[in-house]
Amino acid sequence: MSRIGKQPIAIPAGVTVTVNASNEVTVKGPKGSLTQAIDKDIKIEQADGNIQVVRPTEQLRHRAMHGLYRSIVANMVKGVTDGYTRKLELVGVGYKAVNQGNILDLALGYSHNIIFEIPSELKVTTLTEKGANPTITLEGSDKQLIGQVAAKIRSLRKPEPYKGKGVKYEGEFIRRKAGKSAGK
Repeated sequence: MSRIGKQPIAIPAGVTVTVNASNEVTVKGPKGSLTQAIDKDIKIEQADGNIQVVRPTEQLRHRAMHGLYRSIVANMVKGVTDGYTRKLELVGVGYKAVNQGNILDLALGYSHNIIFEIPSELKVTTLTEKGANPTITLEGSDKQLIGQVAAKIRSLRKPEPYKGKGVKYEGEFIRRKAGKSAGK
């Protein structure tokens, strides 16, 4: 048995979970609604305030999907109740981030500014304080979407190992290199 897959998912108050005939799970809560298509072999069962993900056989394919879909549904339930946030830091002289609505304007040391459009499902805020690196905060209910958008922003200027300049996740450790050694 999958250790993750066999754990039940508790449904908090104010959250409704529905599974339709085409095995599509819809989770509605105070922070919005999320929908995910589930493989037709995997069954979602609801009983006394819990959701259980059940696989039909011990095939490798079914065992692999069992824990995956349990984690996806659990992330959906957590997303519509609490939501997710992801913070990015801009490390480098002259690096700036400004947002107007869901349009993010980034100055990352290139000859031009980068205009990045954030999906409407997410909320973006930027913060620039004196003496601290500019930060970008992404908030929303879809964990997958937040991770994808954060990775795309980070890929615009990845942190480099010599000075550590670039866009990095908050709390991310950048492995540093020594650089050139002094002349003889």
